[in-house]
Amino acid sequence: MIELNEDHKLIQQTARDIAEDVIAPNAAYYDSHEEFPQKSFEALRDAGFLAMMVSPEYGGAGLDTISYVLAMIEVSKACASTGVMMSVNNSLAAFPLETYGSEYIKNTFLRKISEGGKLGAFALSEPDAGSDPAGGRTTAVLDGDEYILNGSKMWITNGGVADVYVVFAKTNPDLKHKGMSAFVVEKGTPGFEIGPKEKKLGIRASPTTPLSFDDCRIPKENLIGTEGEGFKIAMSTLDGGRIGIAAQALGIGQAALDAAISYSKTRRAFGQPISKFQGLRWMIADAAMDMEAAKLLTFQAAILKDKKLRFTKEAAMAKLYASEAAVRTADMSLQIHGGAGYSRDFPVERYYRDAKITAIYEGTSEIQRVVISREVIDK
Repeated sequence: MIELNEDHKLIQQTARDIAEDVIAPNAAYYDSHEEFPQKSFEALRDAGFLAMMVSPEYGGAGLDTISYVLAMIEVSKACASTGVMMSVNNSLAAFPLETYGSEYIKNTFLRKISEGGKLGAFALSEPDAGSDPAGGRTTAVLDGDEYILNGSKMWITNGGVADVYVVFAKTNPDLKHKGMSAFVVEKGTPGFEIGPKEKKLGIRASPTTPLSFDDCRIPKENLIGTEGEGFKIAMSTLDGGRIGIAAQALGIGQAALDAAISYSKTRRAFGQPISKFQGLRWMIADAAMDMEAAKLLTFQAAILKDKKLRFTKEAAMAKLYASEAAVRTADMSLQIHGGAGYSRDFPVERYYRDAKITAIYEGTSEIQRVVISREVIDK
């Protein structure tokens, strides 16, 4: 049982109100039109949820990870596309800028996110380097007071709508992962191009694009941390990001479970509600257990992060279990809805499509198992 304090309850209720009043009513439209959820973005921005954990010193709300998880669940229950936009901004953009950035970076770029209402993005994956980020080929060469970036990135969430991009490139390719560095690149920088949106199975309202860098010059002050520190920055950032995706998966799974319970009570067959049939009741019981276990794993990782303790294993466990539980629960819910669930008249088909990506991005389920096994066997 997770004991929430009054601040946590207030954050949860605020997120729930925004989700019910603004996000949910527009979710199907944004999904079907593959359109960025502008109204949802504005509501979350105005509530301070797009820079929840940034220190007030840099214009953020200064909230803990528990608050972030609670808000992410409520938002993702209403719209998974909005959830991942919020997750990337908090976990993958704001976090490395604040944790590893210089005062110049914090005051110049972090404040654009926390105070200026701008979105951030995280550019690590490449066409030939997804689960193996150390294999990336994008380079950054120091030339006087500037770095020159060349290369490309793939599968970038918030691509095109973000103004601030955390980009990883090799400053010394011979050193492999030890030669990777992190940079800030602003939208509109000459030589930085954003490609067309990907056509996707799910989270269709979240723009995902490739990026390309062709002799893109950025000031040397845009280096995050020090040269060669990029891989460490990426991995520690992804640890926190996996808590956000676990929370997103929890939101999707809970929405699917709620839909299954509601439908089972109103749909009748053989003279009674289908909720009376034991086989169906057991399906729902298993899904409820899945969601509760995923919730406990996710909050465990969040608590460790808030205590500034190591949470790599716990974040991987939470992300792995919550994402696969969301996929199972969405599948169960669609099965209970039958033909109705296969139509767009019910949101369960969207939950089904959206759930799958949580087991793929920010580290596939297979990569999470690699991380967990390394933590429990090799430590």
